[in-house]
Amino acid sequence: MSAFKNPWALALLPVLAVLAALAWTQAGRRLNSVGVPAGLPDQRSVRSMLFSVLPFWGRVLAIALLILALARPQRASRGEVPPAEGIDIMLVIDTSYSMMATDFSPYNRLDAAKNAAADFVKKRMNDRIGVTVFGGVAMLTCPLTLDYQSVLELIDSTYINMTKAEGTAVGDAIVTAVNHLKESKARSKVIVLLTDGRSNVGIVTDMAMAARTAAAYGIKVYTIGTASKGPAQIPTGDPSQPVITIDEDLDEPSLREIAAITNGEFYRAKNYVELERIYAKIDSLEKTKFEVKTYTDYTDLYMRFLAPALALLALLYLLERTYFRTVP
Repeated sequence: MSAFKNPWALALLPVLAVLAALAWTQAGRRLNSVGVPAGLPDQRSVRSMLFSVLPFWGRVLAIALLILALARPQRASRGEVPPAEGIDIMLVIDTSYSMMATDFSPYNRLDAAKNAAADFVKKRMNDRIGVTVFGGVAMLTCPLTLDYQSVLELIDSTYINMTKAEGTAVGDAIVTAVNHLKESKARSKVIVLLTDGRSNVGIVTDMAMAARTAAAYGIKVYTIGTASKGPAQIPTGDPSQPVITIDEDLDEPSLREIAAITNGEFYRAKNYVELERIYAKIDSLEKTKFEVKTYTDYTDLYMRFLAPALALLALLYLLERTYFRTVP
């Protein structure tokens, strides 16, 4: 967007146009009053015709350009200042063997969790997001970052038994996420923990203690249980036994306790649609609220008019002392 810092100067342009027209008309009348002596042909050279036009209208054009430069044309670009602090969110995803269960049609539990988590990431703005995965042990796969494309790629690359350790170490997963959030200066720190089972291995066996550790650092934990009611099937890839059946083993009371200790919420997802709704609910609860501050950056453009004006005046000065010095 372009504008003028001194728009009042533009009022000089019509004044210049009127004065130039009057001066040109007056000069033409004086020339006509002189006339051409009888018997002499009116033969005018190209140089004489240029001399009669160029110095006058060249100066008029130069003055017009100087007026435009005086008006200080500027290009304005507007932008938004992002908030200084957002929310730091650690997505904690269970990759244990039971997450292969196919009760989240058309996905298995892990693929459903990955798709829903990816949709959650795509809705965030100005919040750092990290990813921790766990099975029998927990490990950070993506540190807190604003590079959402990298987060999405790392979520997509998550796979079953990624930690190469059997079991479900929920307590270790919470503590690992806490270790990467505790030094954060964000105004809000959140863990979104997704699992389909119960903690049965790991160094931290007391999940309530892990939750109190999170609460001590002001970290809120949202827990999501991803398991349908009743038994579920896991494909084996073995033609002789295509699937095996596993019993429901979600430790809902412990997940509820973790959420309650940290002032979070517990959700139970029994299918993919419910899981999507849960992530959308968490997204709506954990939003950075701030007033958008806009700024305007101005770039002066007056040199686009000043430079040609000075160049034109210099050219006229040289022509009048060389090419137009004698006009036949």
